[in-house]
Amino acid sequence: MAETEGSSSGGCFGKLTSYARTRKGTILAAEIILSFIILICYAISKYGGYTAVAICEMVFASIFFVVFMMDLDKQFLVVNWIWSDLIRAVIGAALYLITSLICVIRGAGDGALITGGVFGLLAGILFAYDSYTIYLVLKSSRQHTAATTDDTV
Repeated sequence: MAETEGSSSGGCFGKLTSYARTRKGTILAAEIILSFIILICYAISKYGGYTAVAICEMVFASIFFVVFMMDLDKQFLVVNWIWSDLIRAVIGAALYLITSLICVIRGAGDGALITGGVFGLLAGILFAYDSYTIYLVLKSSRQHTAATTDDTV
């Protein structure tokens, strides 16, 4: 029975492709790919110390991609996934922008470091856009309920 249910919905690959077509899935996939490109650029440069940012952000984006793809955010209610994703995206944007500016300024004579810095600036902008879209989701999901003003006490 489990095989027929999995094959009718396309299985894991079907979930992957259908989630990657959504706006959030596309953003997360782009973050993973950009982080991988930045990781390669930083790894082949003379100064390989900046690879930690790319590794961490790629791993965290992959984790959130899998969690949202498999709808685990609806099963594990202990973690507030939207706020966790917002914190991840804000920290990622800040770290990428800071380290990329350092790499671009410092990278005279090291083409791989400058290339990684330029891609890092693009990743910082992408992470900032992700933060903005998450903020809009949080803002729209917040429900304002009017407090009762009962004057007959």
